[in-house]
Amino acid sequence: MSLIEKNLGLPSAKARRSRIGQQGRTGSLRILRLKEALLSYVFLAPSLLLFGVFLFYPLIKSVYLSLQLTDPRGRVAAFAGLDNFRELFASEKFYQSLKVTLSFTLLTVPTCLILALLLAALSHNKLRGMRVFQFVFSLPIAISVGTGSVIWMMLYHPSVGILNYGLSLIGVAPIGWLTDPAWALLSISVMTVWMNLGFNYIVLLSGLQGVPEDIYDSAKIDGSGSMRTFIQLTLPLISPTLFFSTIVSIIGAFQSFGQIHILTKGGPMNTTDVVVYNIYQDAFVNFRFGMGSAQALVLFAIILILTLIQFKFFEKKVHYQ
Repeated sequence: MSLIEKNLGLPSAKARRSRIGQQGRTGSLRILRLKEALLSYVFLAPSLLLFGVFLFYPLIKSVYLSLQLTDPRGRVAAFAGLDNFRELFASEKFYQSLKVTLSFTLLTVPTCLILALLLAALSHNKLRGMRVFQFVFSLPIAISVGTGSVIWMMLYHPSVGILNYGLSLIGVAPIGWLTDPAWALLSISVMTVWMNLGFNYIVLLSGLQGVPEDIYDSAKIDGSGSMRTFIQLTLPLISPTLFFSTIVSIIGAFQSFGQIHILTKGGPMNTTDVVVYNIYQDAFVNFRFGMGSAQALVLFAIILILTLIQFKFFEKKVHYQ
């Protein structure tokens, strides 16, 4: 460093070259990060496009239509503001469909989870031939809603159905499984439990198989019985899996439509008219897209609130390893 640079406090040539090199490396690193970000967005573009077309656009369109009135052809006729929501909350039919939906959820979700957990507990042992039972118990997941509904329609048939035939063998009068208001919702619930059993069984079986065998060996050494081990050890260890299955099952129950549309079409006497089927009738049968969109948004809010409540209160009892 020269005397003038030292007296003036100027950096030396070596320090200037080091600073320039550091700035060059910083600029190169910034360009590299920018290229990586652009490349990641390129890979995400197809997924973002699908989400935009099939998720975000329908959501925005529903919000828009919920504020509009439509003509008999389904075209937007006038701005309604919140009138659709006021009419919805003043409608007894909406509260009736909401009551049916809650009853349907209470009938299907706990029953399906208990049965799936029981079957998973009985079949997760590594015994010979257990693979056959695992295949049979998980088979409903491979059957579509339409196919399953047709199968159960034949089972529920009032004259040629095997269920009424079995009742006739023991001297019981035939039951109108899908035509009697006292049995229609229960019949739909039984079919739904069977249809969802495969998914819940596979999820819970995976959770049980993830429990280390050392824990069971330690429990046996301590003299713990099978029931006590299952309640005090197994259930806490698979509580994250149970929590996931519960949330997914409740959301699925609130969105059930196919089996109800095929088997009962909301009848008899609106005993199986759940909220989703009510939305379908208002939007695609009566072409009241504003009212249908309003109901869809209210249903979305209800499902969101229920999910948040579960995360707020029930997640505290979940034991993550």
